[in-house]
Amino acid sequence: MEVEHIFVGGWFQRTTLHLSELYDFLTEGESPLELDKQKLKSLKKDLNLKSVEMMVDSLQYILATTKSDISFRIYEDGLIVLGRDQKGVKTLKGAIKTLTNYYEQKLSPAFSYLFSLGAPVPKELANIKTVYPYFVVVKDAEKEDALALLDGFKQKKYFEISNEKYDIYRGNKLYLINSKGEPLENISRFVEEQIFIREFKGQMHRYLNLHRIIWERIADVKERGEIKGREIGKLKDKIDGYLKTINLIDARINQMGAYIHTRGAIVKDDPRIHNFLDVLEYTYETLDDTLAYVKEIWAMTKNYVVSAVGLFSDLQAEATQKSVENLTVVTSMGVGATLIGLFTTDQIPSITVFGVGYFFALAAIGYFSSRAIRWFYARKKYTVSYTEYDKNIS
Repeated sequence: MEVEHIFVGGWFQRTTLHLSELYDFLTEGESPLELDKQKLKSLKKDLNLKSVEMMVDSLQYILATTKSDISFRIYEDGLIVLGRDQKGVKTLKGAIKTLTNYYEQKLSPAFSYLFSLGAPVPKELANIKTVYPYFVVVKDAEKEDALALLDGFKQKKYFEISNEKYDIYRGNKLYLINSKGEPLENISRFVEEQIFIREFKGQMHRYLNLHRIIWERIADVKERGEIKGREIGKLKDKIDGYLKTINLIDARINQMGAYIHTRGAIVKDDPRIHNFLDVLEYTYETLDDTLAYVKEIWAMTKNYVVSAVGLFSDLQAEATQKSVENLTVVTSMGVGATLIGLFTTDQIPSITVFGVGYFFALAAIGYFSSRAIRWFYARKKYTVSYTEYDKNIS
């Protein structure tokens, strides 16, 4: 068995506008944005590039190679695929580690800084550690050797596909493709689509899980039935944060449909991937169905959070109003007492020790009354009521 090539990659939605910015950065270490010029130059230098070319295929892409024989393609829709020829490489695990480290420690930080301005990535997604699919291309491998290789990486076999041109053995994080005459160029195209599909599904799954997390956190408040006045402001701020996250992700989800349709159309007309259509058939249709499902779930989540924001705004207004009303009563009593004193005397008031003491006594009563009222309404419990939803839909 001969190991020919290894691949790793990822995807996050981009456009041809981003591709032009990437090309300027990779060739000149520059950006038209207000970014630190020295840091841009330093990040570009760390990439250790040997060549950078803009290429045109079904989609535009940048083809770059490094001085350590790593090559990568960046497509206009955001797909990034890194590859490395296995000639001269001592161990497969070492080669995979080298490729992954270059992606995570050099390429990803550079691109993250380049696109650091503009709408932020929600923190719930930014801190997720992506598990990349590793693709290992071998040649003329016996089934026993292929399964032994999976076992060496502690990968349980999910499925296998065999035909006269290739075998595919899929583990959780590793795909083993055994070429039986299929050109490496065709296998590379198939790998690109598999990376896109897996990353697309991964994003959809994160959005689904985030929906569950947000829903449950709000439901936890609902199930308490009552909350204290001092908790209302904090809970409202937290729910406002959820709404901000939802709006950011909502925009991302709405962008994703175009990428499915473009990739699906390209696959059907690409002769290089013809022998892999049995594997890819209906995949893009099911991705579109999954996207539609997540959109509906996300719309319902947004409505749920918006209703929670409205509820807590009403509770906050109620607590504030009652507190102000009681403070007004205390103030009115103090003003009334003063006016009564003025109207019942026939002499011009003069400053006396008793008068000064009386004034400060009234001020202290007003102050402590105000504190007592705030203390009372901070601990007063308010009823929380929500419309019930069926939780089994997600």
